Amino acid sequence: MLAELSIKNFAIIENLSISFEKGLSVLTGETGAGKSIIIDAIHLLTGGRGSAEFVRHGKDKAEIEGLFQIDETGHPVYKKALEFGIEIEEGMVVLRRDISRTGKSVCRINGKLVTIAVLREIGAALVDIHGQHEHQELMDETRHLPLLDQFGAEEIAASMEEYRQVFHRFEQTQNRLKALSENDQQMAHRLDLILFQFDEIQKADLKLHEDEELYEEKQKLSNFEKTYEALQLSFNALHGDQKGLDWVGMVMGHLEDAAAIDGAYKEISEAVANCFYQLEDAARTLRNELDVLEFDPQRLNEIEDRLNEINQLKRKYGKTIQEILEYAAKIEEEIETIQNKETHIDELEKEIASIKKDLTLEAKQLTALRQKWAEKLTGLIHKELKELYMEKTVFNIQITSENDHFSKYGADHVEFYISTNPGEPLKPLSKVASGGELSRIMLALKSIFSKHQGVTSIIFDEVDTGVSGRVAQAIAEKIYKVALDSQVLCISHLPQVAAMADTHLFISKTVKDGRTSTAVTPLTDQEKIKEIGRMISGVEITDLTKQHAEELLQLAVKTKKN
Repeated sequence: MLAELSIKNFAIIENLSISFEKGLSVLTGETGAGKSIIIDAIHLLTGGRGSAEFVRHGKDKAEIEGLFQIDETGHPVYKKALEFGIEIEEGMVVLRRDISRTGKSVCRINGKLVTIAVLREIGAALVDIHGQHEHQELMDETRHLPLLDQFGAEEIAASMEEYRQVFHRFEQTQNRLKALSENDQQMAHRLDLILFQFDEIQKADLKLHEDEELYEEKQKLSNFEKTYEALQLSFNALHGDQKGLDWVGMVMGHLEDAAAIDGAYKEISEAVANCFYQLEDAARTLRNELDVLEFDPQRLNEIEDRLNEINQLKRKYGKTIQEILEYAAKIEEEIETIQNKETHIDELEKEIASIKKDLTLEAKQLTALRQKWAEKLTGLIHKELKELYMEKTVFNIQITSENDHFSKYGADHVEFYISTNPGEPLKPLSKVASGGELSRIMLALKSIFSKHQGVTSIIFDEVDTGVSGRVAQAIAEKIYKVALDSQVLCISHLPQVAAMADTHLFISKTVKDGRTSTAVTPLTDQEKIKEIGRMISGVEITDLTKQHAEELLQLAVKTKKN
């Protein structure tokens, strides 16, 4: 849910902090007090289009920040955040957006700088804003199929996964056929290129780890003088009169005399003797190495030439010899395919035909499941519409399938249709224009889909416009019903909706030092009666309007209990 909202220097709002609770929060106030501006701020916070016009006059930038608390560990926002490398700790997501007077936006999620596109994706998983005149998700026919699939997810998801595995094979095979059926001239150019590349790699006669061995040999040859000098000095220090071996030999002789007298010195005598013989072997080895050690400048040139050749191939075909050889194997297969193109085209066409049969079966299974769940959804929507006094309205989900047109969602096109008056034909939901009817249709759909959409907060911005009487009461109860599954923030002019609120926030504006500012005040029980009375009668609040307000609140308490 949206727990905290901070707005600074945004339109007529100078500095405003609002705490929101779970359930239904209703925002009321006089026209022009700033109710819709608060919703505009939330819209921008979740990736809406911004402009410099939102910055309060005389200020450098507008700042909007919101804290969302996520209770469910499986909430879709976690997956979205993981995609963009954003960490969510203790179930808290902080969105922030600054808009400068030049129109530039700076967006952050949990302190990490992000693009507006990323902010929009994360925001869509947290908040769903429905305004009176905006075409929202449920009005967008491209969203109808995913919504139906969400509704029947327990069965449809498994079938969809099986379908997508076959569709992936179908798509890959089609792409291979398309690549092979390209323009003959392009194919000939491609063949010439990869034949040249394959020949170049083959002539190089590369061996695995050859470059590593050559680098090691080059290192030895490049440091020949240092190595020779070190070996020569080592040999000279050991061999010759008054050198290392002479002195160790002298020690060995003296200790042998001492050990002959006293056995206690036998162990140390043997240790020195062993050292003498090891040093003698080392000196002999050094002499042999010095005899055979020879600098070969020609070999060094050969190594450098070979390494240059390998490096040239690396720049073209891979970072390692292993990658170059793998590339050679790949283009060798491609060469064979192009040279025998007609045969491979026939094989791919047969393979596509075979996969298409499997794909058609999977698509039909998906269609059957969608039709099953569409019937269930239609029944629920009719029930919801009846509760909103639209019992004569006919709702229908039309599923059309194109067996030769497959997408990653199947072969179906799903669209919601509705007829609000007897005798009138069904029309696409997106074509329904009556404000009052549209509000009720949207509420009916929201009542069902709020459980399936996974958003944290749903915002209704004056969706109750154009209704009154018993319809107004039905809308109030329906909005409250939606709030049982998601936090709902609602701007309303209906006293019936205000009476159903768990939290009632009053929006007011004041003028100080010639500047207008907006304030938000949570209302007490007595203040609720006064505000609902104002909503019933207008400016003048009489004892009778107060009585009506109290009755509305009592009715709301009774309705909530039921």
